[in-house]
Amino acid sequence: MNIVIFIVVGLVGVGIGIALATTKLRGILEKKSRQVLKEAEEKAEILKKEKILQAKEKFLQLKSEHEKQVQERNSKVMQAENKIKQKEQALNQKVEELQKKSTEFLAAKENLNKQAERLQARQQEVEKAYRESIEKLEQVAGLSAEEAKAQLIESLTEEAKSDAANKIMEIVEEAKLTANQQAKKIVIESIQRTATENAIENTVSVFNLENEEVKGRIIGREGRNIRTLENLTGVEVIIDDSPDAILLSCFDPVRREVARLALHKLVTDGRIHPARIEEVVAKTKKQIEQEVIETGKRTCIDLGIVNLHHELVRIVGKMKYRSSYGQNLLQHSREVANLCATMASELGLNPKIAKRAGLLHDIGKVPDNEPELPHAILGMKLAEKYKEKTEVSNAIGAHHDEVEMQSLYAPIVQVCDAISGARPGARREVVEAYINRLHKLEEMAMSYPGVVKTYAIQAGRELRVIVSAEKVSDQEANQISFDLSKRIQNEMVFPGMIKVTVIRETRAVNYAK
Repeated sequence: MNIVIFIVVGLVGVGIGIALATTKLRGILEKKSRQVLKEAEEKAEILKKEKILQAKEKFLQLKSEHEKQVQERNSKVMQAENKIKQKEQALNQKVEELQKKSTEFLAAKENLNKQAERLQARQQEVEKAYRESIEKLEQVAGLSAEEAKAQLIESLTEEAKSDAANKIMEIVEEAKLTANQQAKKIVIESIQRTATENAIENTVSVFNLENEEVKGRIIGREGRNIRTLENLTGVEVIIDDSPDAILLSCFDPVRREVARLALHKLVTDGRIHPARIEEVVAKTKKQIEQEVIETGKRTCIDLGIVNLHHELVRIVGKMKYRSSYGQNLLQHSREVANLCATMASELGLNPKIAKRAGLLHDIGKVPDNEPELPHAILGMKLAEKYKEKTEVSNAIGAHHDEVEMQSLYAPIVQVCDAISGARPGARREVVEAYINRLHKLEEMAMSYPGVVKTYAIQAGRELRVIVSAEKVSDQEANQISFDLSKRIQNEMVFPGMIKVTVIRETRAVNYAK
């Protein structure tokens, strides 16, 4: 019990001590806080004064800058006002000058009007004098003005015709002396530098046999083998009494070649029946198609032609199996290409373009189908379809005057085509057609007045016309030659060129007795 009391008394004493210490500490803290607050107020007052001073300095600085900007702006305004005043003065001066010029212009215009009135009056006087002089001339001459004018026009027309005829003769003679010689030189050099073989083909191929027994095997039982071959190839197989030979007749050389090669394979193999014939013909067609492409490529390589469309290459290869008037079409096209390149070089043109146009000029003759178009137009459309140059397409279309020529390559192709087709032996011509052409030439010449005799000589390459000297003058003879050449060119179809010579001569014959 005593211990508890002792503890309680101790705790009370401790509490009192703590209370006293707390009171003392609070007083110290209050004193210190008042001191800190006082110091903070003093510092705040100092900062306040410093900020006020800084604000005043900033205000003074901004004020000075603003006054400086105002002065600069006022200076610029003054300069602009001065410029405007100067422009106003210049405009006033120009207005005064324009007003002065306007006054002068009005005065000049009035002066011109007065001069125009005087000129009009003068013109009326001149017209009156002209009419009076015309009337006096009509009275003296006994002709009206219209009659005199008609007579003058007639006389001038006759004189102009005579002068024109003489001038034409002079121009023609001068052209003959210069251009003809040069043209002949170029053509002859081109022909001499281009050597080709003559190739004559027809519509019948001959297939030779080793013995007569093979004919029966080709015919087959009841003719089934020969019928199958004809149906598959489109070729007529003619087996007659010719010893050891079979004729293959067809207007398409490609079909004839297919039939010939197929027969050769069948006879060599020995197995001849419809199924085998069908198999061999199919293989042969593929072989011919491949040969066509190879021929086209080889031709382009030989001629140095590059970047040709593969369809055009195939068409060029097909030319090997086509003929035109008996002349092999591929050989003819190669010859024309070489001639074109030579002639283009002589004339200073691009020989590659000329050679390309020469090779392709007859591609319209070997189309895959048969459209109702001239071969020149069809060839031009094919060339345009496969992106050939404009010069090449136009030369193809114009080599028979189907379209208008647009470059010098077109007449070169036309001339070289005529040279290749006109060579002796190049093309086969039927005798009746040849004789009819000669008769037509002579009859055409005899239709002109004053013609006495006509002769077609040099295989129809020259037409000589003899006229009467009493009925035809020299100028009329020259006109007959010109008109006849144009008429032959427009109305007839012929290879090469026909020379028209009109002969007029006067003979004086006397006898000494």
